[in-house]
Amino acid sequence: MIKAKHPAYKYARDVVDGRVNAPKYVKLQCLEFLTVAKGRHKKYKLDDEKIVIIENVLKLMIVAKGLKAGQTFFEVLAGFQWLFIIAILCTVYRNDPSKRRYETAVLEICRKNGKTALIGVLFILLFLTEPRFSKFYSVAPDGALSREVKTAIEETIQSSPALRGTYENKQKFKILRDYIHCNLTDNRYIPLNYSNSTLDGKLPSVFLVDETGALPNPYAIEAMRSGQLTILNKLGCIISTKYPTVNNPFEDEVEYAKKVLNKLVVDDKIFALLFEPDNKKDWATDDEILEHGNPLALELPAIMKDLKDKRQVAIEIPSKRENFITKHCNIVYAGEGTESFVSLEDVRRGKRDKIDWRGKNVYIGVDLSMSNDNCSVAMSSYDSETQGVVCEVIAFLPEDKIEEKNKIERINYYDFIKQCKAIACGDRTVDYAVIEKFVEDIEGCYGVKIMSIGYDRYNALSSAQKWAKKYTTVEIRQHSSLLHAPTKWLSELIANGKFYYSDNKLLEINFENARCTYDTNLNRYVNKKKSAGKVDMVVALINSIYLLQQDIILNPPLDFVVQY
Repeated sequence: MIKAKHPAYKYARDVVDGRVNAPKYVKLQCLEFLTVAKGRHKKYKLDDEKIVIIENVLKLMIVAKGLKAGQTFFEVLAGFQWLFIIAILCTVYRNDPSKRRYETAVLEICRKNGKTALIGVLFILLFLTEPRFSKFYSVAPDGALSREVKTAIEETIQSSPALRGTYENKQKFKILRDYIHCNLTDNRYIPLNYSNSTLDGKLPSVFLVDETGALPNPYAIEAMRSGQLTILNKLGCIISTKYPTVNNPFEDEVEYAKKVLNKLVVDDKIFALLFEPDNKKDWATDDEILEHGNPLALELPAIMKDLKDKRQVAIEIPSKRENFITKHCNIVYAGEGTESFVSLEDVRRGKRDKIDWRGKNVYIGVDLSMSNDNCSVAMSSYDSETQGVVCEVIAFLPEDKIEEKNKIERINYYDFIKQCKAIACGDRTVDYAVIEKFVEDIEGCYGVKIMSIGYDRYNALSSAQKWAKKYTTVEIRQHSSLLHAPTKWLSELIANGKFYYSDNKLLEINFENARCTYDTNLNRYVNKKKSAGKVDMVVALINSIYLLQQDIILNPPLDFVVQY
């Protein structure tokens, strides 16, 4: 078992105990690491022998430049760097210690926090510990960036007497323009130039995609991953700072990692240290934002002072703000106009095992998207006792596209179908007739009375005409001026703990994906295009909330008074 004084263990413990100021997703990952480190995990453990080997190698590696030049990496590595190395290289299966747990390592961190040096150290450790003839690759948006890691490796080798020189009349490391070869193990590292077509055909034991946020698409990541199919201990490192756009391959990886850490998705093979601040608004005044995004600054006061100086310049000179906020605070620049809709922690406060719907007056909201995409039906009702809202939301998806959607969205729709939170219907397209029948059966199935049905004319006109024969139907124009009020009210209900729903992980995923933007009049609304995944359940819910708000809150019946 790892010693309590080990830097990796100490850092994780200090983060969880609050002695080191870290953002929430780092705390969640540290909790998981401590469970394994304390020997309490049934499936995984730490390889003590591998830890000793790594420690001994780090004692031989000399820092080439910077504030700690001349010291060993064993002495100078920061706590989060120790955690990253030990977790991904030393966490193994209990029943098969030769197999590592993690296949993907995500590091989201601000600039100048030692990430290049960390990866250089990691590759040297891999040179000496991976099986013979292993291949390591790095990819970045351009060749110069990709070679930054190669330069870091070269400088460390040349600064470390134990690594340079010969062994059995051969150079220990052969450093050429295009690669570095370790003659001790015949392992090779190759930096690659980014392209959209020439990264296939590689067989990487380990790969690094650096500055992933600047890549135009996920081709580099997927090409490297597809080449690892036959590797036992495959590893892919995805590293980047934020970039001034939410639509890039790194944000996809980060969003997926968050879902894993929030236990919305089960994936034991991903390790993620996401140093992005919990508070993303008060960058000009909140020092905690700098502490959350810059873990190295917590150990080197000179870096923190420099960051505060840069912050003051960004406050005074607007043209400097985008670079500072994005690169040194790990916040997508506010000028982009996109923000998370609600906190998932706040949403979960209202989770209930079951809701008794009998006798309630309900308002139905539908989001009938394109017939080959997800659709949803939401039902909500006002609870006068708690002055809160209860809801139920069901998703509909094409049956023949489930496997495809599982892979692309990286969630298991089969589980949600078994839980009756999603319904598969149609072949390659959603069968609207099933949705129409579902809505018509709500009163009988739940014991409720439908007050009205809200829909968007674009895709639901035909269905609405059928429902209109029996129910009151209301067209809800999907415009910010109309949707701002229910969007605001729903977020307030959630923040105040007055929003209730029956246990529904798919709905939670939709809330996690939802991103809001503001129009020129500062009306806030959920933007499907800028969201991080499917949000149809949230959109249907907002349509339902719109009807409820109009009927109960804004125009209450004479015998029904609500304080709002």
